[in-house]
Order: sequence, then structure tokens, then C-alpha cells
Amino acid sequence: MTTALSVPSAVITASAASLACQAAVAHAEALGIRINVAVTDASGTLAAFLRMPNAFLHSIDIAIDKAYTAASFGFPTSQWGGVIGDDELLRIGLNQRQRLVLFGGGLPIVADDQRIGGIGVSGGSAEQDEACARAGLQALGLD
Repeated sequence: MTTALSVPSAVITASAASLACQAAVAHAEALGIRINVAVTDASGTLAAFLRMPNAFLHSIDIAIDKAYTAASFGFPTSQWGGVIGDDELLRIGLNQRQRLVLFGGGLPIVADDQRIGGIGVSGGSAEQDEACARAGLQALGLD
């Protein structure tokens, strides 16, 4: 009897990752904000990144980590408050985890019911960041 040693996995293409970043930047321009935007594959590995001129330098890593968090957990980073609820120990423990972002701006990228990546935006408010990330998904025909 043979057992499977691997499983097939879908991954975002380089062109799709780039398109999502460009659409997020275009939305940020319309909002009048400067952002950093990152797209990861489903494993959380960086696939594309754009930094608008004069976007906050600290937001570079935040955008990447938002994409990583959304890709790894499969839900928007803005939903962490509901997941944690009133569990203060969980909140404290999760805040100590490197690369885990517990506020808005990161969205999973799901195509054909498969998580293929994550998109993270940082530079505006959490709501603006998520709107820019959503524009990236919409450019891919996703939402």
C-alpha cells in the first residue's frame, strides 16, 4: 500500500501578485494616502511588494506581516478582536508572537476555494489599509 507523501497546492502567480499591489496603490492614491503593500503566497513567503514614495518606513514590515498573518490564518487581520474576545491572556500571548498582526489591513487571497496567498497594506488607518487591500483583491476578480 502506498501513502501519499505530498499534496498539490495552488499558489498565486507573480503577475497576479503584482497586479494586486498595483491596484492597492491606485486605491491609496485615490484616498490621498501613502502605503506599503505586500502579497505573499499561501505559505507566507513574499511574492510582491510596492512602497509608495514617502510611505512610512516602519510600515514596510507591518504590511508584509499583515499579508503573512492573513495567509497563514485565512481570515482578515481585522477579525482578530472577535477571535480573542475578552481573553486577556490570549491577547497578551498573541501580541508576543513575531509577525502576527492583530489589527486591520491584511486579507487572505482565496481563489476557487483555495487560499493562494495574503495581501497586507500599511500606511493609513486600519480601515483605509483594508480598503486598499480589498482593491487588490477586486483587481484579481476576487473579494
